[in-house]
Amino acid sequence: MKPASLFGKLYLIPTTLGEINPEDVLPQTVKRTIDFIDDYIVENEKTARKFIKSIYPEKVQASLRLSTLNKHTEVSEHNKMIQPCLEGINIGLMSEAGCPGVADPGAVIVKLAHEKGIQVVPLVGPSSIILAIMASGMNGQSFTFNGYLPIDKTEKKTALKNLEKISQDKNQSQIFIETPFRNNKMLEDILHALNPSTYICIATDITLPTEYIKTMRASEWKKMKVELHNRPTIFIIHKM
Repeated sequence: MKPASLFGKLYLIPTTLGEINPEDVLPQTVKRTIDFIDDYIVENEKTARKFIKSIYPEKVQASLRLSTLNKHTEVSEHNKMIQPCLEGINIGLMSEAGCPGVADPGAVIVKLAHEKGIQVVPLVGPSSIILAIMASGMNGQSFTFNGYLPIDKTEKKTALKNLEKISQDKNQSQIFIETPFRNNKMLEDILHALNPSTYICIATDITLPTEYIKTMRASEWKKMKVELHNRPTIFIIHKM
């Protein structure tokens, strides 16, 4: 195997969480990194190009070489995507979720990089999961991200009750997400399933002008009306 010093590096490049000036949430390190990288692994080519243009308008789009990594990508393609690193070329990994590798398919590329001895360089950027737990007032010492809950109503109710019990038994905040167009239904199901005294944090449109973050008991949320349809949202529950 070649020494790692002859390999390119895999840079984990964070993006914005929505339509916002990148300079409001991203350090100059991200722009400087995009300056010297032309090879990228991205979830969506169109949005990746748009992001690169927004943070570095001078970048020549024709120089970019983008590989698409999503749920439809064959596992056999992963080695091809990371091959430039083995040839001494730096690669940038971008996510639609803000931070690559966190609730994001890019984690498989990061794992592969470690297996091949390629240096992984994470850059600072917004993670909706971390920002939500920071702003929730819940236990930032112990929390679990559970991804998506079951779609089936009965299974979802069981999952919510289990998470509620874990949060109480372990004093551990439980974080999860839903497909944005199902957010209103998710909140309705949460309120039906959980104990009235359980705390619920709803963190929506994080870092955007329409940002909404609020923590209350389930009994208090039942008196509220909040519109979450098609708005990226983090849900956190904790029964004290």
